[in-house]
Amino acid sequence: MTVHQGGEEANGLWAAGDRDQEQLSFAALLEDSAEDLYENAPCGYLSTLMDGRIAKVNGTLLNWLGYRREELVGHRKFPDLLTIGGRLYHETHFAPLLHMQGEVNGIALELKAADGSRLPVLVTSKVKQDRDGEPLLIRTTLLDARDRRAYERELLRARQEAERDRERLQRLATTLQRTLIPPALEPVPGLDVAEHYHFASSDEVGGDFYDLFPLADGRWGFFMGDVRGKGADAAVVTSLARYTLRAAAVSDPEPAAVLANLNTALNRQAQEDEPRFCTVIFGLLTCAGNGTGVHIVLAGGGHPPAMLLRADGSAEYRPTPGGQLAGVVQDAQFTTVTLDLHPGDTLLLYTDGLTEARTSKAGERYGEEALLGFARALAPTSATGAVKALTGLLDSFGEGLDDDTALLAMSVPPAGR
Repeated sequence: MTVHQGGEEANGLWAAGDRDQEQLSFAALLEDSAEDLYENAPCGYLSTLMDGRIAKVNGTLLNWLGYRREELVGHRKFPDLLTIGGRLYHETHFAPLLHMQGEVNGIALELKAADGSRLPVLVTSKVKQDRDGEPLLIRTTLLDARDRRAYERELLRARQEAERDRERLQRLATTLQRTLIPPALEPVPGLDVAEHYHFASSDEVGGDFYDLFPLADGRWGFFMGDVRGKGADAAVVTSLARYTLRAAAVSDPEPAAVLANLNTALNRQAQEDEPRFCTVIFGLLTCAGNGTGVHIVLAGGGHPPAMLLRADGSAEYRPTPGGQLAGVVQDAQFTTVTLDLHPGDTLLLYTDGLTEARTSKAGERYGEEALLGFARALAPTSATGAVKALTGLLDSFGEGLDDDTALLAMSVPPAGR
C-alpha cells in the first residue's frame, strides 16, 4: 500500500514537471512570436521620436523600401521617407493633427523607396505618453496600399468609361429624338404658328411627335401624337407614324382616312409581345384668304382633345369622341370634328405629359380641368403667347414633369394686324 502511494506521488511530480516545462516552452514561444510578429508582420512598423527621427523600424518596412536598418535608425526622419507631396501634406496636415489629437488614422501617403520607386501606404500614427502625460514617441503603422490603389485606379477607369458611355448614349438619344420632330415649322401664310418640345430625359428617347406641312391646293396638314413607351422601340414607332401620316396625307388628305392608313401600317408592324400603337390627332387646314380665318377638320385617335382659345376670351375643348387608338385593332374607328379659326382665335394641341404632370400636392396630377382654367385666364392670345405661357407652366412643375411634352399652336392674327 505504501509503495503504491509512493508511485502515485512520483507520477504526480512528473506530471507537474511536464506542466511546468510546457508553461516555460509556451512562454518562450510567446516571447519569440512577439518579436517575430513585430519584425515580419504583414504591415510596416515604425517608432520615431517627437522630432520625427526614426528610433525603431521593423523588417517588413525595410524590405518594402530596400533600406538597411542602420541607414534609417538614428539618421533619418519619417518625413524623409515620403514623396515631396507627402512631405508637404505631413507638414501642413498630418503632423499638426497628430499633435492636437494624439492619433491619426488611415491617411493615404506615398513612401519613396531606396531605388526611387513609390509605395502607396495607409498610415496610422499614435503618440505614446509617459505617466505625466508628456509625449515620448510616435508609433506608426503602415499598410501596403498597392492593391487598393490598383483597385481604385481600375474603379476610376471603369467609372470614367461608364461616364463616356452615358454621354454617348445621351448624344445618341438627343440626336435620335431631334430627327423625329421637325427642326423648324414651315410658316403658314396668314397664321401665327408656335411649337415647343420638352425632353423629360436626356437618356431615353420619348414617343411624342408633331408636324405641320403644306399640301396641294393651298391646304396644310398637321398632326400630334404620343407613342406607347420610350426608348429605341418607341423611336421606331414614332418614325413610322410620322412618315406614314405625311405620306398618307399626300395621297388622301381626308383626316379620318389618314388615321386609317396609319392604323393599318402599325398593325402590320405589330408583334405579339410588342404591340405598337399611339394616340394621335390629325388636322387638315384650309385658309379662307384675306386673313379672315381658316377652316379645320380634325380627326382624333384617342389623343387628348384640342383646345380652342377664342378672341372673346373664352376657351373650350374640341374633343373627337369615339376615336380609337391607332394600331390596337384592325378596324379602328376615327371620328372627325370641324371648326373655324377667326381673327384672334388660337388652336392648341398638346400631349398628355402636360395634363399628367405631378403638382406640389402629393399624388395629384395637373389634369384637364386645371388646363382649361389656365387657358381661360390666358385667352385671348396668339400662338406664340400661348406656347410661351405653357412653357413657363411646364417649367413650374420641376421634377413633377416626368414625361415628354409637345405643344403646337396656331392662331389667326386679330383684324388689322
